[in-house]
Formats: sequence, structure tokens, C-alpha cells
Amino acid sequence: MIAQIPFWQRKRLNEMTPAEWESLCDGCGKCCLAKLEDEDNGDVYYTDIACRYMDQDACRCTVYSERASKVPECIVLTPDTLNDYYWLPYTCAYRTLAEHRPLPDWHPLRSGTPETVHEAGVSIRHRVVSEADVPQEEWEEHIIHWIL
Repeated sequence: MIAQIPFWQRKRLNEMTPAEWESLCDGCGKCCLAKLEDEDNGDVYYTDIACRYMDQDACRCTVYSERASKVPECIVLTPDTLNDYYWLPYTCAYRTLAEHRPLPDWHPLRSGTPETVHEAGVSIRHRVVSEADVPQEEWEEHIIHWIL
């Protein structure tokens, strides 16, 4: 018997069910880091400052279903808007699939456990501070270079 091809290999992003779409998130937490954009050239720089609603241990939003109302600048990815977010990290599954690359072995859909993203060192776990602890005028001092 031939094993069934996983949904992320046989469906386009816009063909996925809401549950399939949500399961693509690997739980790295990188999209919830504060980012600074250079006004001159459009370059985006990540900081080690996480949204105040980020559970830094689980690398998940604590107000996920209400995030857009609690944090108006929070981005809600959809298949239609995905290409607008060029700043997504290279490792992001949404970007990975949009660029027709395979999911890495550490992705929870491949490994079967959400811990592999942390074990692989891809997540923000134990590497960030809360935005509640850093005044916005100090954010430039928190630019990082470990985001892929």
C-alpha cells in the first residue's frame, strides 16, 4: 500500500482547510518579534523583543483568537496576503511552501512533535524579552542577527 501524500505536498496554500493552514505554523514565534524597517531602503531588522502576549516558553500567542483586536498591527496571514510579507523568516513554513521548498525535518508536521522546532534551535524560546520590558526608543539596541 502506498502511503498517502501529506496535504502540504499535494495542496496549494489556497486549497488548504483552515485547520490545515493553521497547522503549518511551526511554533517558532519569530513572526511575533518586533521588527524595524529602514525607511531609506526598506530593509527589515528583527529584534529580540517579543509581543507582550507571547508565551515565551510555548512560543505561542496567549490571545491568538483575539490578537487582531488586542494588537492592531498584528499580521494575520492568509494565502491571499502571504506574498505581501516578504519579511517572514526563511524558515517559516508559509514562506517555505510558497517558495516551493520542502518542510524541514524539524517541522512538527514532519516530526510529529512540537518540540523539534525548539530542539533544532529554530524558535525564539529562551532568546527574547517582552516588549513590556523595553521602551520603544531602545528597540534599535535589540536588533538581532540570528534569524534566518
